[in-house]
Amino acid sequence: MAGKKRAKVPLEFRNTPLADALQTQDMAALAFALRHGPTVVPLLRPGQRDDPRDAGEVWTYRDPNTGDIALLLFSDAAHKPASLPPAVALQSPEWLRTFLGAHEGEITTVFFDIAGPHPMQATPADLIAALDA
Repeated sequence: MAGKKRAKVPLEFRNTPLADALQTQDMAALAFALRHGPTVVPLLRPGQRDDPRDAGEVWTYRDPNTGDIALLLFSDAAHKPASLPPAVALQSPEWLRTFLGAHEGEITTVFFDIAGPHPMQATPADLIAALDA
């Protein structure tokens, strides 16, 4: 008997607990959501599908007046403004902790759902502390 192929469930580019935490502006709930679920990250360049080590190149915003660099993260890919590059990745809490640790000296702020519906911002140090808790 031939085996039936299971229908693949489409990957959801969202973290509902993160969206809920942003709605209530609750830092403790935000920390919990980041430790236990993925984050939607905009990409300048998507990763190569056949190379699992290539996660792509993360897109960051550099303020033209100050040179400050911001990392924009999203609770849902639907909240990413169309003006940003179209590619996104769904990254793990471990990835986020590693990325923030590696770039903490360059990134001045992290914005969540910057275009709404419930934007919030934090420093990389605050997020590292939340992820390490």
